[in-house]
Amino acid sequence: MALSDVESSAGDLLRQLVYLPHASVIVAEMRREIVGAAILAIRPSIRAGGFVGVLDLLAVGDAHDADRVTELLLEEVARSARNKGCATVQAPQPSEPTERARWERLGFHDAGPQMERDVEPAGGTGGRRTR
Repeated sequence: MALSDVESSAGDLLRQLVYLPHASVIVAEMRREIVGAAILAIRPSIRAGGFVGVLDLLAVGDAHDADRVTELLLEEVARSARNKGCATVQAPQPSEPTERARWERLGFHDAGPQMERDVEPAGGTGGRRTR
């Protein structure tokens, strides 16, 4: 497959995602260069009692600080999920032990076939004091 075919299909997919109300495309940039991206889908869940955010994609450029960019993207994913009323964010289990440890440092825990992080839906206090 030619590179132009890949770029074309990726562009088409991105255009579709931008217009979906139940998906968020999050991009990390530095000096006007894209250094990472994440795609969050919002899905209903009976088990969670509402909605869950599902991380469908997280990518970081090879030439960039994976820890820093991953942390920024995952924090923004959690914020977006919270703002959309989700109770949790789910993501596939990373295959690398160092990657799994990074996610655990960012609040994700093992939840069977995926990693999961609880988020307080917008408007909830979750035991925290409000100002």
